[in-house]
Amino acid sequence: MKKIILSLTVIGILFSCGKTTKEETTAKTETQEVIKEALSPVNDAMMENAVIYEANIRQYSEEGTFSAFTKDIPVLKKLGVKVVWVMPIYPISTTKSKGSLGSYYAVSDYTKVNPEFGTIEDFRALVKTAHDNGIYVILDWVANHTGWDHIWLKEHPEYYTKDKNGAITHTEGTDWTDVADLNYDNQEMREQMKNDMLYWLKEEGVDGFRCDVAGMVPVDFWDKTIAEFKKIKPVFMLAEGWEPELLENAFDMGYGWDTHHKMNDIAQGKANVAEWDKRMVQIDTMYAKDDILMNFTSNHDENSWNGTVQERMGDAKEMLAALTYLAPGMPLIYSGQEYDMDKRLLFFEKDTIIKKQGNFFPLYEKLGALKNTNPALHGGKNAASYTRIKTSEDTGVLAFLREKDGHKVIFIANMTKQPIKFTLAYEGKFTDYLSGEIIEASSGAAYEFTAWQYQILIEE
Repeated sequence: MKKIILSLTVIGILFSCGKTTKEETTAKTETQEVIKEALSPVNDAMMENAVIYEANIRQYSEEGTFSAFTKDIPVLKKLGVKVVWVMPIYPISTTKSKGSLGSYYAVSDYTKVNPEFGTIEDFRALVKTAHDNGIYVILDWVANHTGWDHIWLKEHPEYYTKDKNGAITHTEGTDWTDVADLNYDNQEMREQMKNDMLYWLKEEGVDGFRCDVAGMVPVDFWDKTIAEFKKIKPVFMLAEGWEPELLENAFDMGYGWDTHHKMNDIAQGKANVAEWDKRMVQIDTMYAKDDILMNFTSNHDENSWNGTVQERMGDAKEMLAALTYLAPGMPLIYSGQEYDMDKRLLFFEKDTIIKKQGNFFPLYEKLGALKNTNPALHGGKNAASYTRIKTSEDTGVLAFLREKDGHKVIFIANMTKQPIKFTLAYEGKFTDYLSGEIIEASSGAAYEFTAWQYQILIEE
């Protein structure tokens, strides 16, 4: 196992004769030292005020390469991004693949990069540039299954789930016919999986992982594996899953799927503010205080399969984007959202995001600055409090207070497609964060909001 890891570690700096020069070894060591020194290790404080960005390398640019994405990392810094989650970068299996390019999630080798995106040196440059800009990098990890070209299928068929006829099968209950399901009863496979993940942490300087369909992999694997990671260095771990047990010991953050679904339903008139309130109570009941949920209006699955933000949320999209920052948790920007993207990105083919700034770039810039700097929006392991503010129209108007260390931020929104008049049971002097207007509110005063209108108020 160790020999395999070492050979893959140096693959990007080998001569054709298979030997590494002293100069090359020194250069790589110096690069890794810069990566380590440019950014403090993952810590609880960075989770409090972070914005996370999902990088779809294939579709982010016309080139679809690491290098093209790396050029824009300083732009992401302007948006307050603190964590970049890079969608799978590994070679893609061609056997049973879907479309002409296949799925990122049909991995043929866990410790190499897809040549479609560039070289391992290009990826190292991405990591270094991110770290130099104060941004952590986590890799999308696909632990539930591999593509049908993975070497394990030939060398270790015992690593895989088999049907009643003894044939290796795709994941039961899914249409993922382009991948082979892994058998977590096999302890040797578990060890190999852990070691492949360690390669990226130890040799390539990544800061953690976003783990695909984490709830379909046994929790005890995550608990033991991530505990091993933490012996080496602090890591940030995001589970694609909502299950509270994933967050008990292993993961820092899970998906706020039900929160997202409530936002879709509210935008479509299928739910009202009362349903939002029930969701917030549910979160308090289901999760521990130090659990973090990711808030989002889109991601790669939602965009490609369920529709664009415009399709699902319509005119409510800006208000709901703001809500992902103001509600407890960590907000996500999916590639293209900052450029008002209104198309479903192809999943198995080459597509391109048009990077032209519209309404959302300046909005995300302002929301990111507020999230990064105001303790009242802390959403990590020591999150700011969330207190519902009563209004005279509590099924149509959402109002709440976030507070920490003497800092207070209020969010008020009309969550209907009609104008609404209401009174607010709160008073004080505020600055409207988006307009800069000074507002003096008195309890019982009348307000009128247009459809989907919202305010972010900073208490003076």
